[in-house]
Amino acid sequence: MKSKLSQSDNKNYCKVYLLRHGETEWNIKDITQGQSESLLAEVGIKQAEEAAEKLKKVDFHAIFSSDLYRALKTAEIVNSDRKLSIQTSPLLRERSYGIFEGQHASVFKNTLKDKLKERAPLQGNEYLSFELAPFIETDERVVGRLIQKIQEITTTHPNKTVLVVTHGGCIKNFLVKIGYTGGKSLPEGSFKHGGYVKLQSDGVNFIVEEAEGIIKPENYR
Repeated sequence: MKSKLSQSDNKNYCKVYLLRHGETEWNIKDITQGQSESLLAEVGIKQAEEAAEKLKKVDFHAIFSSDLYRALKTAEIVNSDRKLSIQTSPLLRERSYGIFEGQHASVFKNTLKDKLKERAPLQGNEYLSFELAPFIETDERVVGRLIQKIQEITTTHPNKTVLVVTHGGCIKNFLVKIGYTGGKSLPEGSFKHGGYVKLQSDGVNFIVEEAEGIIKPENYR
């Protein structure tokens, strides 16, 4: 897997926009969502509308979305003037947090504080594969199914431009996996709602052309 490729090699590549959904009511209350449902907040609807405005001149040939409501609603807002069929997939879902879903994020952080401390200094694949608890998806599993779906999309849409609406954790871990972050893992919350990554791919190689939404942490590299 590569994060860079020459422009001369990309004639059959698919152009993909990975978009994070708008902010939800649970995001505002700092409640762990995972694969549980929460409605877009008023600010989240506005963020989706702002993303739609930024992307209005992009000629999308297809739109894909996580089947969770917050992502699908964001996709519908971006699609409002296009009238394309939105194809949903559970492979694009956020990480499953098991019993922590629906609880305040502090419960997750306090319960697993020792595990989180153990994971903190890790980088790259060691960070991605670290298991916080048996019932919580590792970053590696999350990004694995995301890449599986991107591979499916890009190989069936050569020379096309597609929108993929997914979740912040998925996008963050994808950037880590392909080495875009320069070897340092991005912390939680480092990709903003309504932000997007523009890339080209044939399902094997990836080139990031633009990342609109990274919130750089201190000492980012």
